[in-house]
Amino acid sequence: MATKQQDPYLAFRFPEFRYFMAASFLFTVALLVQEVIIGYEMYKITGDPLAIGLLGLAQAAPFIGLVLVGGHFADLLSKKKMLTLSLSGIICCSLALFVAAKEMGDGNHSTELQLIIYGVVFLIGTFYAFFSPTAQALRAFLIPRHAYENAATWSSAAWQTGTIVGPGISGFIYAWVGFANTILVVTGLLGIVLLLLQFIGDRKIASSTAGGVFTKIKEGIRFVWQTKMLLYSISLDLFSVLFGGVVAILPVFAEDILKVGPQGLGILRAAPAVGAVLVLLLMSRLSVLGSAWKTLLLNVAGFGVATLVFALSKNFWLSVTALFFTGAFDSVSVVIRQTILQILVPDEMRGRVSSVNGVFVSASNELGAFESGLAASLIGAVPSVVAGGVVTLGVVGWVWWKSKGLMGVDLREGEVKGNG
Repeated sequence: MATKQQDPYLAFRFPEFRYFMAASFLFTVALLVQEVIIGYEMYKITGDPLAIGLLGLAQAAPFIGLVLVGGHFADLLSKKKMLTLSLSGIICCSLALFVAAKEMGDGNHSTELQLIIYGVVFLIGTFYAFFSPTAQALRAFLIPRHAYENAATWSSAAWQTGTIVGPGISGFIYAWVGFANTILVVTGLLGIVLLLLQFIGDRKIASSTAGGVFTKIKEGIRFVWQTKMLLYSISLDLFSVLFGGVVAILPVFAEDILKVGPQGLGILRAAPAVGAVLVLLLMSRLSVLGSAWKTLLLNVAGFGVATLVFALSKNFWLSVTALFFTGAFDSVSVVIRQTILQILVPDEMRGRVSSVNGVFVSASNELGAFESGLAASLIGAVPSVVAGGVVTLGVVGWVWWKSKGLMGVDLREGEVKGNG
């Protein structure tokens, strides 16, 4: 059962965590604004939902291919320098997108220019493969162990708030200043993120240098495979979002099914995050770690049901409500997964284990975007989302059957109690 926490703002008592949260929020806003408007522009030009899916694939392919290497270097090198260099690369990519967007604004919709945009998105995925595991590894060093759950809650809240603000303002900025100038706004936000990160001290954990890169990477993979709670939790996220996620093809629903345009698309994109933030504010005062595994499974099942409601809805506000609940259910499971990741992983392996988690997350999000676009192109948007909701519920049932021994685990106070 949930128990009241003494200090809902515990993690914010630590200044570096505050800088990190501000940077995380702005980074999320910037990338999501960019993602939404690029997807919308490409769909307008091509009229094919597969074009949106290919954007997800272009970013996911280099990320999945390199994130394990990124995790290795996150454990080995200066975390602050890694973040600075990789973010600088992303900023350069956004500037390149601005140039391409200006060409599109002048009426150039050539296949060559579209391929350039896919190529720049590919480079963003490359730099993000080094940025993401480093940022995930760094966060655990900014707060003490007893604040992990509270930090996971507020980290999720910062990310979810970013996913409200980013998509929510993307359509309006696009309508006001156009495609190219919106990319310029994104570049400015990323510059602020780079500045905020300079206020965080460097972190480098001494670790054994024995073994090469691949040996070190295999250690991280082996740790995840042998830690069943960690393995099952990130597997749940992988399969539920890979098949049950609908975010990537929301432009199709906004344009062709609900007929609400770019402003409506912004509302649809923001709805899951609104639900998530409201639940996360509640969770900053309540702990769900006493019956963590049961709570995780129930919330992923709720995500699947809400996805089915969205798929079958023809009413805009019912669709918004269903997406609201997908975010509400997902936010609880995210906090539990992040707390598991922080509690169970030793300091010297945080980068590598975060990179393994990153492979699962990227496969669920970016490859999920490709899967959604491909399925929508082949069988239609509505049938593809219905199938995804059914698969999500099936995955929950399978994981419940495989993980009955974890039902008694208690994660409160930053410890694993009761191994079932």
